[in-house]
Amino acid sequence: MTDQNGEASSSVRIEDVDDLVHVNDGFQRLWTPHRMAYIAGEKPTDEAGKGCPFCTAPDKDDAEGLIVHRGELCYVVMNLFPYNPGHVLVCPYRHVSRYVDLSDEETTEFTRLTKQAVHALEAASEPHGFNIGMNQGAVAGAGVAAHLHQHVVPRWAGDMNFLPIVGQTKALPVLLEDTRAQIVASWPSAGQ
Repeated sequence: MTDQNGEASSSVRIEDVDDLVHVNDGFQRLWTPHRMAYIAGEKPTDEAGKGCPFCTAPDKDDAEGLIVHRGELCYVVMNLFPYNPGHVLVCPYRHVSRYVDLSDEETTEFTRLTKQAVHALEAASEPHGFNIGMNQGAVAGAGVAAHLHQHVVPRWAGDMNFLPIVGQTKALPVLLEDTRAQIVASWPSAGQ
């Protein structure tokens, strides 16, 4: 920015909110209004886990619950609202909302299953990269804040386009059940 004399200025002064449109903060914006329908929807908030999708999924058989892998304390499940094909979630069986509330044993398995999910997805679909992380709490963007879960999202160059923004539609070229079967078949055996 320059000041009134044309000199370089280290601070930005906004006189009108419309001026904000022209201030370059170095960030690109990806608007995803289609996610608001899910974000604004009803989510479980109870402490007991009644109605929690991450508490009820393990009660189903693996195919029906879209479970990819079961560990002793944690499991891996397909995301019903995937960002990309192969988007899985690593969840503890125990209904807990905060990462720091996991036991040491749960934390170890949670991390191991995340690593195994990456290996399985690499073998199943050869992604170019991954987004791995969790949103703890509703204010941080967690869709189901009452039950901790970690996202493992495979990414490919050019995997985003205009369709989710303009058409409020995310094109997924493979059914969840078929993607699950590919990941299950590629899951690392014990010791890997």
